[in-house]
This record gives sequence, structure tokens and C-alpha cells, in this order.
Amino acid sequence: MTDAVSVVMAIYNGRRFLTEQVKSVISQLQPGDELIVVDDASTDGSAALVGTFPGVTIVSNDRNVGVLRSFERGLALARHDIVFLCDQDDVWLNGKRSAFVAEFARDAAICVVVSDAELIDAKGTVIAGSFMAHRRGFAGNLISTLWRNRYLGCAMAVRRTLLQIALPFPGFIPMHDMWLGALGSVTGRVVYLSTPYLQYRRHANNLTPSTSQRPWTQLILWRLALMLALVQRLAVVKLGLFRYGARTVRGSR
Repeated sequence: MTDAVSVVMAIYNGRRFLTEQVKSVISQLQPGDELIVVDDASTDGSAALVGTFPGVTIVSNDRNVGVLRSFERGLALARHDIVFLCDQDDVWLNGKRSAFVAEFARDAAICVVVSDAELIDAKGTVIAGSFMAHRRGFAGNLISTLWRNRYLGCAMAVRRTLLQIALPFPGFIPMHDMWLGALGSVTGRVVYLSTPYLQYRRHANNLTPSTSQRPWTQLILWRLALMLALVQRLAVVKLGLFRYGARTVRGSR
């Protein structure tokens, strides 16, 4: 089915919020869609809980390898042209799937779609109406991304042609969402949807704390690593060693 989508979720000891999240995703899936869950060696029964939902594909890591490699594994298994990234503790809002798919259908050069998100706390109470407002608005070009990343993985979907050059993930990139967004911005078009299609949960056990908590030296090293990875990957693509999409449009929106 050409309009089917894949949803890739990485989980690790996320039992507390999993039921609400999985239900919110499944409620929007259409016949032919797939939900792939990569369990990163959880010890709290997360995989067993997800297994109670019909039609979900579960793969389990033999050992804990981290969020980057878990998403890499799940994205490599995705079968459809449009692939959503999904965290274990958020909530999809109504219309997310259809709004994202409509954007991809509008232009074959679009390789990344990202939306705004509401911020919620552990109890599900909305604490801010816009994630991007905390980032001073969305800006998806490479320079803006290097300065302050606005690519939020759980609010993103990508086209398979981007994954064909993005995978495997370089070992020294900061995070998968920043890598996919930056690579997408220089190889195709990025579309931002200002409507929040996700409730992004902030709580004590989030995998990725605010970058404001990171030492500035680490942030600089991450940016340098990202630039190096981009240069290396694009050079390999230019040499024709990666399968690449049929159409490339420079620039982003």
C-alpha cells in the first residue's frame, strides 16, 4: 500500500506512560500501517506491555545500547515510504498522521516534516502550548540547527529517501533527530507545521535533558562532530556509494 506509513518507537523502562502513548498512535493508524517498537533491554516489563496490543512489531535488543542505536535499528526495519519517529512517553494529538502525510504528498522533494508540540508534565497537564516558542520559533536550516537544534524527533517524520543516506548513523553524532534534520535540510526540503500534533512530556526520567544543562564545551564538540559527519556522509553520497533518492532539491523551508 503506497500511502501506508511506518511508526518507529524506541522504549526503555517506559511502562508508566506506554499505554497512553501506544493507544494514541494506534488510534490514528490505517490499514497497512505498521508500528515497530524497539525495546532497549528494559527490565520493567515494557516489552510485555506493548505485546498486549495487537499488530505491533516488537524487537528486543540483547543489551542496552542507547536511544541512538535503538532508533537506528527500528528505522532500518521500517518498510514504508513515510516513517514517523515516536518516543515512549508522549501523546499523539488528533490529525497528526493525516497532516504529515498530506505534506509529503504535496511535493516529492519534502524529506522531513516536523510539527510544534505542547509541553505536558508527568500527570498530563499542559504546562506550555508551544515547544518551539521555547526555541524562539522553528528554523530548520543547517546554520540555525548548529546554533540551536529545533528538530524534536518525536514530532518528526521522514521520507525513506532520506533514510537511505542517513543510515547507518555515524557513531559520533549528538542525537538521531538532529542528524536527520540537518541532513534533510541540505539534501531536500523541510516543512514545519505550526499546529501542535503532539504532547511532549517532560518529567524526571526523560532520556534527553535540556541542552541548557550541558557544558558549553560539549555542545561545541557535538556541533563539530555533526559537521564532520555531514561532510563525510555527503562526500560518500556524491561518490555514489549510497543509494539515493531520485530527486534532490537544495535548500529548506
